[in-house]
Amino acid sequence: MTASDIPTGLPPRLHAIVAEFRAADRAEKLELLLEYSDRLPPLPAQWRSNRAAMEQVHECATPVFAAVESHEGRLTFHIDVAEESPTVRGYAALLREGLEGAAPETVLAIPGDFFYAMGLQQVLSPQRLNGISYLLAYLKRLATRELAKQGKAS
Repeated sequence: MTASDIPTGLPPRLHAIVAEFRAADRAEKLELLLEYSDRLPPLPAQWRSNRAAMEQVHECATPVFAAVESHEGRLTFHIDVAEESPTVRGYAALLREGLEGAAPETVLAIPGDFFYAMGLQQVLSPQRLNGISYLLAYLKRLATRELAKQGKAS
């Protein structure tokens, strides 16, 4: 498998994450995902003290809450997932890290099935794969709102 098999248009950090997973064997993929779970940062104080301001991703079977901040047109996503859900935390963390500092347009251009290039279908159930799709779709909705705030949405 080559890097050319990775979808084009991914932000550089997400591209690197996809390549990292792609190079891993089946057992390593699950271990990597669990490592990412540990890397999901705690919510900043402003969100911890006002979690009600975060929005729930209702499509996910596991409770997932998300918010976005924009600084000079670059996005930072804040995602909250219980520690008891390490798989969901793992893909939340890899999306958060992979999209850090991306422009809203870049987030919107990410193919909804990019994670297949990572080989996650080898270690996750279809329901879990749907979860990563739902979370990405939700982050895209947040990016669309940020574009609207910037006056760039149609």
